[in-house]
Amino acid sequence: MEVILLEKIANLGGLGDKVTIKAGYGRNYLIPTGKAVAATPQKIAEFEARRAELEKTAAEKLAAAKARAEALGKLQIVIAHKAGDEGRLFGSVGTHNIAEAITAAGVAVEKSEVRLPHGAIRHVGEVSIDINLHSDVVVTLPITIAAE
Repeated sequence: MEVILLEKIANLGGLGDKVTIKAGYGRNYLIPTGKAVAATPQKIAEFEARRAELEKTAAEKLAAAKARAEALGKLQIVIAHKAGDEGRLFGSVGTHNIAEAITAAGVAVEKSEVRLPHGAIRHVGEVSIDINLHSDVVVTLPITIAAE
């Protein structure tokens, strides 16, 4: 299936690229979410008419993500969680807990934007996590997990 991308998709292509993808990926995700349209001659003509508008929208999203990244870089996040004597947590700290702590500190972050490279955090200490704000903007943020 061939589609035209309406925004930049990581590991796939940029705005306006005509790419060949599996039918299920296009039919079930890209087209319903408005990230792509089928590459028919009519849709190609419609895309070319809207190209400037889409590029302006993409530039605004990128600028907003860079502003959020700058604000995130100034934060010092400490999450208190119950822990045992050896520094292991009772339970774990996941994306939901981290997103709530960052939002409480003043920068709105969705839990889907938080990336934990080594899975849920299960020990006390400092951990570096990635915040994926945009396909071009990824912020590495140090978070301190402290025992309650």
